[in-house]
Amino acid sequence: MNDVKLYRRRFIPNEKILLHDKIIRIDNEVIITKWKTFRPKTNFSSGHSCVYIDEGFKVSKLFDDNNNFVSFYCDIINVKINHNEYIVEDLLIDVTINKNNVRVLDLDELADALDKNLITTNMAKDALRKANRLLSIIYNGNFKKFINF
Repeated sequence: MNDVKLYRRRFIPNEKILLHDKIIRIDNEVIITKWKTFRPKTNFSSGHSCVYIDEGFKVSKLFDDNNNFVSFYCDIINVKINHNEYIVEDLLIDVTINKNNVRVLDLDELADALDKNLITTNMAKDALRKANRLLSIIYNGNFKKFINF
């Protein structure tokens, strides 16, 4: 795994960043990592993430400074693989899950990216379908199988 390069591709802001996450597992189905935040956050400082390549979403468990679980944060994503390079494209829609609620975030960013031609219509439709699938998994009580990593 030393020769594997893991990137995060965002459209807003438009950037591609080489990640320095600790890669725990990587194969054709998942990418599991542990990481610390880039910039200080008020409610969490580290996390464990699992990219579900075929599902099109990433589930992150967020932890505070004392390693207490805070919440789940899910990104709608697309993964591009080229030999030893894995590019995780953030398709802008996010879902947060804590003990009190489920929230969908950044739909306005998806619209902005479409307006600015940063993403294609097909990418936006793909993001919406993946978000809908993730929400169905959550609301139908099937999310637990995606958090044991």
